[in-house]
Amino acid sequence: MALADSILSRWGGLSARLPGRLEDLRGPRAGVVVLPVHLTWHGLREFDVTSGESRLILYSILLGQGRRADLARFVNAGRLAEDWPELSALLGQRARRACERRFGLLYVRLDSCVNT
Repeated sequence: MALADSILSRWGGLSARLPGRLEDLRGPRAGVVVLPVHLTWHGLREFDVTSGESRLILYSILLGQGRRADLARFVNAGRLAEDWPELSALLGQRARRACERRFGLLYVRLDSCVNT
């Protein structure tokens, strides 16, 4: 990574840290992911991506703290798309919108889908 890219990814916000396309997210669909120390300082480093709850925590950490290479390595495009309705509710508005714009993910408020 060039120095300019490194600076942008560190201070440019999530948009600068996101890979260019959804297909660039090539993380595992199953198994255990062990995050590098620079992403977790509290000791929780192992996440089972077959477990929905564990995966939501993992993806929340990665979208909040991860570098472009971390996101590409640990986030699975299919799982992200499947989890987006739940995951997007856990993210801040900027992060949610950045992912939606970059990856074409659709945010649907679950409570807006309930018939009254």
